[in-house]
Amino acid sequence: MRQKMVAMVKEAQDVICEGLSAVDGGTFHEDTWDREGGGGGRSRVLQDSHVFEKAGVNVSEVYGVLPPEAVKSMGGGRKLDDEMELNFFATGVSLVVHPKNPMAPTIHMNVRYFERGQEGQPAAWWFGGGIDLTPSYLFEEDAIHFHQTMKNVCDAHDEAYYPKFKQWCDDYFHIKHRQEARGLGGIFFDDLNDREPERLFAFTKDVAGAFLPSYIPIVERRKDMDFTQSQKEWQLMRRGRYVEFNLVYDRGTVFGLKTGGRIESILMSLPLNARWEYDHHPAPDSEEARLLAVLKQPKNWLS
Repeated sequence: MRQKMVAMVKEAQDVICEGLSAVDGGTFHEDTWDREGGGGGRSRVLQDSHVFEKAGVNVSEVYGVLPPEAVKSMGGGRKLDDEMELNFFATGVSLVVHPKNPMAPTIHMNVRYFERGQEGQPAAWWFGGGIDLTPSYLFEEDAIHFHQTMKNVCDAHDEAYYPKFKQWCDDYFHIKHRQEARGLGGIFFDDLNDREPERLFAFTKDVAGAFLPSYIPIVERRKDMDFTQSQKEWQLMRRGRYVEFNLVYDRGTVFGLKTGGRIESILMSLPLNARWEYDHHPAPDSEEARLLAVLKQPKNWLS
């Protein structure tokens, strides 16, 4: 399974970068890196280009001895039964795309696989991942398209997945100190080990494959829309919220920092530009207030 996942995430990185480049017209810069302690990765970033202000697609394969304090960041609430479980393996593909046009949404996706213990006889193993959409301006047709794509992927494997993983996404991507969601949600799952690994691998692979069809049609509709300077400033403020979540709450960021990950790759999810305006409140009945209302009370887009 380790090798199957490594091959899958590398292929997903290739396909996704090709799809994003086709929309943008730019070329990804690639870095390969080694992790002290075991493993490494391949990062690709498109920065300050035509359509995307920043797009990062990263794959990693890391292993070694897990610092005990990092166990909590891996999820699952698993305790260590013995010191052998400090040996870990993790691989995945993770991406964030921040478009230039404020009418086009930011998006995040990752899929991953973890093991603790010895290769071939892991004491614990699980899959995780998800995709979520973070717009600055609300277009309901975009939200419906995105969530329907997620539901179709889930339903092909288990009709219980979408409602469960949609709620999990709403709960996870919640900025507690703001009492608002980071975006319009999507699906989020972790600690999946409740059925045969091959079935969970197939689902995880299909989630990665859903990125382009869920996102590219939305970007194509929004990337050339007119916008004002005030709308751009609102986008930068929403990106500030994105930064707050990633640095304060995101489990992947915490795990990467605690396991000696490459800083540039861990923080590639952050936007090129962001803004924090003191005590800002959108005008009543404005498009900005309309988005904020949904972020305060997430909704079911497919009902």
